[in-house]
Amino acid sequence: MPEVREASAEQARFLAELIDHGLILPSGVPGVYGHSAEFEDVRLRLEALLTRAAVENGAERLRFPPLLPRRHFEQSGYLSSFPHLAGTVYAFEGGEHDAEAQAERASRREDWDEFQQMTDLTLLPAACYPVYPAIAARGALPAGGVFVEAGGSWVFRHEPSHDPARRQMFRQHELVRIGDPEVVAGWHDEWAQRGLELLRRLGLEAELDNASDPFFGRRGRMLATSQRDQALKLEILAPIAGSEPTALASFNQHRDHFTAAYGIALAGGGVAHSACVGFGHERIVLALLGAHGLDPSRWPALAREALWRS
Repeated sequence: MPEVREASAEQARFLAELIDHGLILPSGVPGVYGHSAEFEDVRLRLEALLTRAAVENGAERLRFPPLLPRRHFEQSGYLSSFPHLAGTVYAFEGGEHDAEAQAERASRREDWDEFQQMTDLTLLPAACYPVYPAIAARGALPAGGVFVEAGGSWVFRHEPSHDPARRQMFRQHELVRIGDPEVVAGWHDEWAQRGLELLRRLGLEAELDNASDPFFGRRGRMLATSQRDQALKLEILAPIAGSEPTALASFNQHRDHFTAAYGIALAGGGVAHSACVGFGHERIVLALLGAHGLDPSRWPALAREALWRS
């Protein structure tokens, strides 16, 4: 069993308040929660705001399920960098005798994993991952590349925690740019500023900072240092519970990592680069609840005008 990350006193208190107000519905498993209609209303309005911002700037809307074919997952290289966060899908494929034995063991709360086999699916680790094989299937990129708005998909990270902002299942809103390296780098910087302005318009004390991914192991520490030194990952930070800021959005330059893995080339045959922008739906809603109070009807006009736009 993975170690469950403990929450700070402020995080534990905030989680208890959210549960008491019925905004969060605990499942009994750390990092897996349901939400009230009020919470989901704010989240859906946030999703509409993010989608509108992308589409008005030329994004193509694509939607995918929260599952990834295992072959695409393997191509992505995720297991080399984040094996500790990955989730795979297993299913029963036995006969009647095995089914009875499985049910009997489960009823006694005993291990029944021997009756399950890995399927051709994995849980989606990031909402941008299905975009690359989908674009690769089209052939060479059109002139100018592509800009995709992939919406807010459920994603999975195997890191149980009592911090209400650190989930095992959560919605991640992804924007993806694929094209000429200089164009992609400029888009990355542009959307970092757009994202910062958008969250500040909601009344959040947001700041942009250099960051790195939670790569695994000794090699991972070297990758994280290199990523930070080259400013390939930026994050928007804001307080949720207490004074310690939490990442609400991230901006990643992949260079040719995904384009090489999936065979995506420029229209003229050159090397394409990619970058993505990811907004954490639940974290942003939690930051809003922490900043403005647990009753959205009483939030400041600035935030309500941005989210309750007709």
